[in-house]
Amino acid sequence: MTTELVGYLASALIVTSLAMTSVVRLRVISFVGSVTFVVYGALIGAWPVIVSNAIIALINVWHLRRELGPRQDLGMVEVHHEDPYLTDFLRTHLDDIHRSQPGFTSAHLDDVAFVLTREGLPAGALLGRKDGRDLHVDLDYVMHAYRDSRIGRWLYADRAGTLRGKGIRRVVATAETDVHRRYLQAMGFAPDGDRWVREL
Repeated sequence: MTTELVGYLASALIVTSLAMTSVVRLRVISFVGSVTFVVYGALIGAWPVIVSNAIIALINVWHLRRELGPRQDLGMVEVHHEDPYLTDFLRTHLDDIHRSQPGFTSAHLDDVAFVLTREGLPAGALLGRKDGRDLHVDLDYVMHAYRDSRIGRWLYADRAGTLRGKGIRRVVATAETDVHRRYLQAMGFAPDGDRWVREL
């Protein structure tokens, strides 16, 4: 009976991983599921189960190292705030945007607009208004699948020079939701009254 429970647990983990929209969570749960299947295979003496799931576990480790490692194919492309591509991206993801930043409407007032990319594909957007050396952020959004991929840390640390090159020395944001507040804290923003501020 215990052996069957291990098998059921392994199956449940694999099925759960397929329901994940976050790439990192999918890989982590799939890894745990495949390792559990290796244990199950050992308990029943089934070498095909052991070998196939050991290979799957190694593949997941390889993808996780790529996902979380320092060398990611990340990019940011500056666009005009009325660029049709940006407009379509924002329209498509507006419902998801409103889960963390419900006050966002459109990019029509922004003079700084970047599309964030992952492996050449759109992954998010950074929009804001310049005021002297400050960038007042109207939208800092990353698609759900890439929220564990450290794009934010890359943006505000590794690629902070791109913003500094535009004369920006401080990023100012507001948080309307707990999830956005936690994100700003994780990105190194510090509370300043009703705003959050990060020096570049």
